[in-house]
Amino acid sequence: MAKKISIISLGCVRNTVDSQALLGEAKGQGFDVVSRLDQADTVIINTCGFIEAAKKESIDTILDVIALKAQGKIKRIVVAGCLSERYAQELKKEFPEVDEFRGVRQLLKDKVQKQVRLTPEHLAYLKICESCFNHCAFCVIPKIKGRFSSREMISVLKEAERLDRQGVKELNIVGQDITAYGMDLYRKARLADLVKDLCSSLNNVHWIRLLYMYPAHMTDELLHVMAEEKRICKYVDIPLQHISDRILKSMKRNITAAGTRALIKKIRKIVPEVRIRTAFITGLPGETGAEFKELCDFVKEMRFDKVGVFEYSAEEGTPAFDMPGQVPHKVKRARRNTLMKIQQKVSSELQKEWIGRTSEVLIEACQERGLYAGRTQYDAPDVDGVVYVRSARKLQIGQFVQAKVVDSYEYDLVSEVIL
Repeated sequence: MAKKISIISLGCVRNTVDSQALLGEAKGQGFDVVSRLDQADTVIINTCGFIEAAKKESIDTILDVIALKAQGKIKRIVVAGCLSERYAQELKKEFPEVDEFRGVRQLLKDKVQKQVRLTPEHLAYLKICESCFNHCAFCVIPKIKGRFSSREMISVLKEAERLDRQGVKELNIVGQDITAYGMDLYRKARLADLVKDLCSSLNNVHWIRLLYMYPAHMTDELLHVMAEEKRICKYVDIPLQHISDRILKSMKRNITAAGTRALIKKIRKIVPEVRIRTAFITGLPGETGAEFKELCDFVKEMRFDKVGVFEYSAEEGTPAFDMPGQVPHKVKRARRNTLMKIQQKVSSELQKEWIGRTSEVLIEACQERGLYAGRTQYDAPDVDGVVYVRSARKLQIGQFVQAKVVDSYEYDLVSEVIL
């Protein structure tokens, strides 16, 4: 009888890709992959160690799985990923019940790795690079992941073509900073070239989404490709982090407030249909009340479609960890809440503008008879809102429909399918 293995994948979608590869590796070694933990002999926990909250979630999950082992429900525990890369020795001492610790997976530059998909049939993630070309003062990723590394273009295209043959409808291109793709291998950014090749070589994929673009590396060429290629989602996920010049310099973001404003203006000019998602950090060491107000005013002014706000997390080994002027937790939290309330109002107003419009929606779930949940090209999986679709006829998961928006909430829309 084959041994059985299951996985708990924590953290970002880049971790999901790694988890799929871990399962592919295990399957190649004769394991049967099962979804339920209590059916498995071995459980892999693919951890995240990016910020304090992620570390806590990883530790709590390890403790839960250790409890299952103590009850005799599983036989073996493997802890992998960022947390075990970062704290291998400490974890070995703390959790002797764990049978094996593995670090982060090395990116295979020139191969298409066997994977066990953890995503719905219509949706896939394709990682094209690892780590980050930049070294922001608050970020521990380069310490965990090492030097920035891109996959060879032919390898990426082969994997994309394989997913295309499997019937994937939405292909999400992911990496910590995909706009730096190729800088290590080809000595220049090649994302625009890669995207053009993907559009010409894929048959079934209907949406190609580009996730996580670094502002200082955005090129006009890439924006023009996004504007011209119909299958590229008109969705830009570009974490800006702040707008104060002093804070941006302290963060080592390699862009100024003026440069940020010019970039947003250019994105909206070249890609008129674009919807922009961004992220900000509140409470970086030294952030003053005036600098936070500057950030609030910027969010009101720019009217971004989607915004994520994160409290600064002090991570050892980063330049920001030892910076003077550490902001109290209560202040960081209050600033985050304030900024989210501002964006909530902006989002509510923008959502109302959708009422009466017709848009293409990808159906992802049946809520109840006659009511479905889906997304437009302007909504990334898991992080953005949904479009509820009313339909008198039965719809299929993975189907694209035209739907007219009839109502809106702060983050979600309600629509009716056009027969």
